[in-house]
Amino acid sequence: MRKQFVVIGLGRFGRSVAQTLSDLGHDVLAIDRNEHAVQLIMHNVTHAVQADAREEETLRALGVRNFDVAVVAIGDDLEANILITLMLKEMGIIVVTKAQSTQHGKVLERIGADKVIYPERDMGIRLAHNLIATNVLDFIELSPDYSIFETKASASFVNKTLGELDLRKNYGITVMAIKKKEDQIVVAPGAKAVIEDKDILVFVGNKKSLTKLPN
Repeated sequence: MRKQFVVIGLGRFGRSVAQTLSDLGHDVLAIDRNEHAVQLIMHNVTHAVQADAREEETLRALGVRNFDVAVVAIGDDLEANILITLMLKEMGIIVVTKAQSTQHGKVLERIGADKVIYPERDMGIRLAHNLIATNVLDFIELSPDYSIFETKASASFVNKTLGELDLRKNYGITVMAIKKKEDQIVVAPGAKAVIEDKDILVFVGNKKSLTKLPN
């Protein structure tokens, strides 16, 4: 389903979000005060506008209240970040906001941000996991203790069934899906599912369970 997004703040993070959403086929309005930042992305999104998003009249004139989701990607001006988030929420929009710190994030949550993200922190966590277990391809944090991980199948798992491996008992993880060659995905695989060479496992488990898995 095609959606409409407005991305405010076109630094590296905001530009990446805006361009990716556009590449995925959605309408994107990109806003920044800096003319050069707008020029860098103007050919890669639906609309790119040089404007001061701290002005409520400007946001209303651009029709921002009609968009499905707003992403506030401003990171270097906390006051602007908070003010814009507040105005957008008063307009009744779903708002995803970038936070610089936990304290900043708490303020954003208090004023109604629907989702607060910490790009630098999350990248640091991802890097740490990759350093600990080199077969980790990606992960999604569900809580401080549990995450969804995507890993290359260990050589010791190859040609064995999930029943034989009994990963829940031996490693405390539950396999949600197996990504096969040629983009085939086996969702909720049963005990008879066989792990093949170069398979990728998608599982949920405690973060500590990751260190128990063989490489």
